[in-house]
Amino acid sequence: MPLTFEPLAKRHDRSHFRCGEVELGEWFQKRAGQDERRNIARVFVALDDDSQIVGFYSLSAFTLSLDEVPHDVAAKLPRYDHIPAALIGRLARHEQSRGKGIGEILIADALHRIVNVAQDLAVFAIVVEAKSGAASDFYQSLGFIPFPMHTDRLFMLTSTAAAALKKANPAAGPA
Repeated sequence: MPLTFEPLAKRHDRSHFRCGEVELGEWFQKRAGQDERRNIARVFVALDDDSQIVGFYSLSAFTLSLDEVPHDVAAKLPRYDHIPAALIGRLARHEQSRGKGIGEILIADALHRIVNVAQDLAVFAIVVEAKSGAASDFYQSLGFIPFPMHTDRLFMLTSTAAAALKKANPAAGPA
Protein backbone atom coordinates (compact mmCIF):
# COMPACT_ATOMS: atom_id res chain seq x y z
CA MET A 1 0.00 0.00 0.00
CA PRO A 2 1.70 3.23 -1.12
CA LEU A 3 1.47 5.95 1.50
CA THR A 4 2.12 9.66 1.45
CA PHE A 5 3.49 11.34 4.57
CA GLU A 6 2.67 14.95 5.37
CA PRO A 7 2.91 17.25 8.35
CA LEU A 8 -0.44 17.47 10.13
CA ALA A 9 -2.53 20.34 8.68
CA LYS A 10 -6.04 21.72 9.15
CA ARG A 11 -7.14 20.07 5.91
CA HIS A 12 -6.59 16.59 7.38
CA ASP A 13 -9.87 15.15 8.68
CA ARG A 14 -9.04 13.50 12.01
CA SER A 15 -12.66 13.04 13.15
CA HIS A 16 -13.00 9.48 11.82
CA PHE A 17 -9.61 8.20 12.95
CA ARG A 18 -9.88 5.24 15.32
CA CYS A 19 -6.85 3.34 16.57
CA GLY A 20 -8.36 1.27 19.38
CA GLU A 21 -6.65 3.29 22.13
CA VAL A 22 -9.09 5.91 23.44
CA GLU A 23 -6.47 8.21 24.99
CA LEU A 24 -4.27 8.14 21.89
CA GLY A 25 -7.22 8.75 19.56
CA GLU A 26 -8.45 11.67 21.65
CA TRP A 27 -5.00 13.25 21.67
CA PHE A 28 -4.79 12.98 17.89
CA GLN A 29 -8.29 14.37 17.31
CA LYS A 30 -8.28 17.14 19.93
CA ARG A 31 -4.73 18.10 20.96
CA ALA A 32 -2.25 17.17 18.22
CA GLY A 33 -2.80 20.46 16.41
CA GLN A 34 -2.33 22.41 19.64
CA ASP A 35 0.93 20.59 20.36
CA GLU A 36 2.06 21.50 16.84
CA ARG A 37 1.27 25.19 17.27
CA ARG A 38 2.96 25.29 20.68
CA ASN A 39 6.15 23.63 19.34
CA ILE A 40 5.67 20.67 21.66
CA ALA A 41 5.55 18.05 18.90
CA ARG A 42 5.70 17.70 15.16
CA VAL A 43 2.93 15.42 13.95
CA PHE A 44 3.08 13.53 10.66
CA VAL A 45 0.17 11.73 9.05
CA ALA A 46 0.26 8.80 6.64
CA LEU A 47 -2.33 9.08 3.89
CA ASP A 48 -3.61 6.36 1.59
CA ASP A 49 -4.49 6.78 -2.09
CA ASP A 50 -7.83 8.35 -1.10
CA SER A 51 -6.08 10.90 1.17
CA GLN A 52 -7.52 9.19 4.25
CA ILE A 53 -5.38 9.11 7.40
CA VAL A 54 -4.20 5.56 8.05
CA GLY A 55 -1.68 6.46 10.74
CA PHE A 56 0.30 9.16 12.48
CA TYR A 57 3.27 9.76 14.72
CA SER A 58 4.73 12.66 16.66
CA LEU A 59 8.34 13.72 17.07
CA SER A 60 9.89 15.86 19.80
CA ALA A 61 13.30 16.70 21.18
CA PHE A 62 14.15 14.73 24.30
CA THR A 63 16.98 14.20 26.76
CA LEU A 64 18.10 11.14 28.66
CA SER A 65 19.73 11.08 32.05
CA LEU A 66 22.93 9.09 31.99
CA ASP A 67 21.65 6.90 34.83
CA GLU A 68 18.64 5.85 32.70
CA VAL A 69 20.82 4.39 29.96
CA PRO A 70 21.95 0.75 30.28
CA HIS A 71 25.39 0.53 31.88
CA ASP A 72 27.11 -0.96 28.81
CA VAL A 73 25.91 1.99 26.73
CA ALA A 74 26.52 4.62 29.43
CA ALA A 75 30.10 3.41 29.91
CA LYS A 76 30.94 4.66 26.41
CA LEU A 77 29.48 8.14 26.96
CA PRO A 78 30.91 11.29 28.52
CA ARG A 79 29.69 12.05 32.04
CA TYR A 80 27.18 14.72 31.01
CA ASP A 81 23.98 15.19 32.98
CA HIS A 82 21.84 14.75 29.89
CA ILE A 83 22.27 13.03 26.54
CA PRO A 84 20.41 14.33 23.44
CA ALA A 85 17.65 12.15 22.04
CA ALA A 86 14.54 12.25 19.89
CA LEU A 87 11.16 11.06 21.08
CA ILE A 88 8.59 9.31 18.95
CA GLY A 89 5.94 10.38 21.43
CA ARG A 90 2.78 9.02 19.92
CA LEU A 91 2.28 6.58 17.08
CA ALA A 92 -0.88 4.83 15.90
CA ARG A 93 -2.40 3.26 12.85
CA HIS A 94 -6.10 3.24 12.00
CA GLU A 95 -7.80 0.12 13.32
CA GLN A 96 -8.97 -0.70 9.76
CA SER A 97 -5.28 -0.89 8.76
CA ARG A 98 -4.41 -3.57 11.32
CA GLY A 99 -2.16 -6.28 9.90
CA LYS A 100 -1.07 -4.27 6.86
CA GLY A 101 2.37 -3.26 8.14
CA ILE A 102 1.39 0.38 8.69
CA GLY A 103 3.10 0.49 12.10
CA GLU A 104 6.41 -0.57 10.60
CA ILE A 105 6.05 1.99 7.81
CA LEU A 106 5.29 4.74 10.35
CA ILE A 107 8.40 3.82 12.37
CA ALA A 108 10.55 3.71 9.23
CA ASP A 109 9.42 7.19 8.21
CA ALA A 110 10.02 8.55 11.72
CA LEU A 111 13.50 6.99 11.88
CA HIS A 112 14.35 8.39 8.47
CA ARG A 113 13.37 11.92 9.56
CA ILE A 114 15.33 11.64 12.80
CA VAL A 115 18.45 10.25 11.11
CA ASN A 116 18.33 13.10 8.59
CA VAL A 117 18.03 15.70 11.35
CA ALA A 118 20.89 13.98 13.21
CA GLN A 119 23.24 15.07 10.44
CA ASP A 120 22.84 18.65 11.70
CA LEU A 121 21.72 18.21 15.31
CA ALA A 122 23.17 15.72 17.78
CA VAL A 123 20.73 12.90 18.50
CA PHE A 124 22.30 10.01 20.38
CA ALA A 125 19.20 7.84 20.71
CA ILE A 126 15.59 7.51 19.61
CA VAL A 127 13.09 6.90 22.40
CA VAL A 128 9.58 5.47 22.34
CA GLU A 129 7.06 4.90 25.13
CA ALA A 130 5.01 1.72 24.94
CA LYS A 131 1.46 2.10 26.25
CA SER A 132 0.92 -1.67 26.46
CA GLY A 133 2.71 -4.98 26.41
CA ALA A 134 1.73 -5.44 22.76
CA ALA A 135 3.25 -2.03 21.91
CA SER A 136 6.44 -2.97 23.76
CA ASP A 137 6.63 -6.25 21.85
CA PHE A 138 6.11 -4.35 18.57
CA TYR A 139 8.93 -1.89 19.32
CA GLN A 140 11.26 -4.66 20.49
CA SER A 141 10.59 -6.62 17.28
CA LEU A 142 11.99 -3.58 15.43
CA GLY A 143 15.16 -3.45 17.53
CA PHE A 144 14.20 -1.05 20.33
CA ILE A 145 15.65 -1.94 23.73
CA PRO A 146 13.82 -1.41 27.05
CA PHE A 147 15.44 0.88 29.59
CA PRO A 148 16.46 -1.03 32.72
CA MET A 149 14.42 1.10 35.15
CA HIS A 150 11.53 1.99 32.80
CA THR A 151 10.55 -1.09 30.80
CA ASP A 152 7.70 0.81 29.11
CA ARG A 153 10.30 3.21 27.66
CA LEU A 154 12.52 1.83 24.92
CA PHE A 155 15.35 3.20 22.81
CA MET A 156 17.41 2.63 19.71
CA LEU A 157 20.77 4.25 19.06
CA THR A 158 20.55 6.70 16.18
CA SER A 159 23.60 5.03 14.66
CA THR A 160 21.72 1.71 14.69
CA ALA A 161 18.72 3.32 12.96
CA ALA A 162 20.97 4.91 10.34
CA ALA A 163 22.68 1.58 9.62
CA ALA A 164 19.32 -0.22 9.33
CA LEU A 165 17.95 2.41 6.96
CA LYS A 166 21.07 2.26 4.82
CA LYS A 167 20.90 -1.54 4.72
CA ALA A 168 17.21 -1.39 3.73
CA ASN A 169 17.89 1.09 0.92
CA PRO A 170 21.60 1.23 0.02
CA ALA A 171 20.96 3.16 -3.21
CA ALA A 172 19.50 6.09 -1.26
CA GLY A 173 22.92 7.17 0.01
CA PRO A 174 23.19 8.70 3.50
CA ALA A 175 19.97 8.30 5.44
